[in-house]
Amino acid sequence: MRQVVGKISFIILFFSLSLGRIDAQCKDANFSFQSGEKVSYHAYYNWGFIWLNAGHVSFTVDSTRYESKAAYHLKAHGSTYKGYDKLYKVRDTFEVISDTMFLEPFEFRRETNEGSTHASYHYRFNQDKRSVSARIKKEDEPLLIKSFPWKECSFDILTMVYKARNIDYSIYNEGDKIPISMLVDGEIHDIYIRYLGKESIKNRDGRRFNCLKFSPLLVEGTIFKSGEDMTVWVTDDLNRIPIIVEAKILIGSVKAVFTGAEGLRHPMQAEILSDN
Repeated sequence: MRQVVGKISFIILFFSLSLGRIDAQCKDANFSFQSGEKVSYHAYYNWGFIWLNAGHVSFTVDSTRYESKAAYHLKAHGSTYKGYDKLYKVRDTFEVISDTMFLEPFEFRRETNEGSTHASYHYRFNQDKRSVSARIKKEDEPLLIKSFPWKECSFDILTMVYKARNIDYSIYNEGDKIPISMLVDGEIHDIYIRYLGKESIKNRDGRRFNCLKFSPLLVEGTIFKSGEDMTVWVTDDLNRIPIIVEAKILIGSVKAVFTGAEGLRHPMQAEILSDN
């Protein structure tokens, strides 16, 4: 159970993998979301034949300013439900300040609190020098302070979630591998996703959606095995909202399921409404 509720933050991580070609999207202007948006999910774990609803995740967008510039404050928060807190309490938060046009990040913060374990990440992005200054503190490890080049068209985890929603997926064919570049744990990783076409899916509450489907390449680590053992469905409309994300982990399977949204920039046209 510790691996279940102790890894809710991975849901935020794997949303960032439902992406498109980075070199084509660097200067794509934001059209898919606006300030005031909030999207929510349940976090499930498969234990034998049972899917356990262990926690929830939310993504929010607010307006702010950064050094006198208009900016977005993007935030993702994941936590266990109170019934699971006694077993293993989780409170994980990802935040980034980005510009409002092309979503280039200014500053990123991540706070991970899982049981008695705490870790923090802080990145400052220098857009003129194309460099990143990082401060990373993990449990029982010394503070790591370093600077490194900021590769063109690479983004932090959370900004990438929102960049992905502004891509023209119609230019890809089923089976295409789409390269991406992302900053994780103080390093930039070049990976890819495989586009799997379109599919209609039904949510756990019975709502049905027309979706775009992907399978990202995973980097082997403490949660995932390497390979394409994750599937992502996002709405096939202008919002590009992730509806279901499921993956195999080292022990069992996990799933994040859309529960609701407010403040969307566009109507949810991907939902298939019953005639009855």
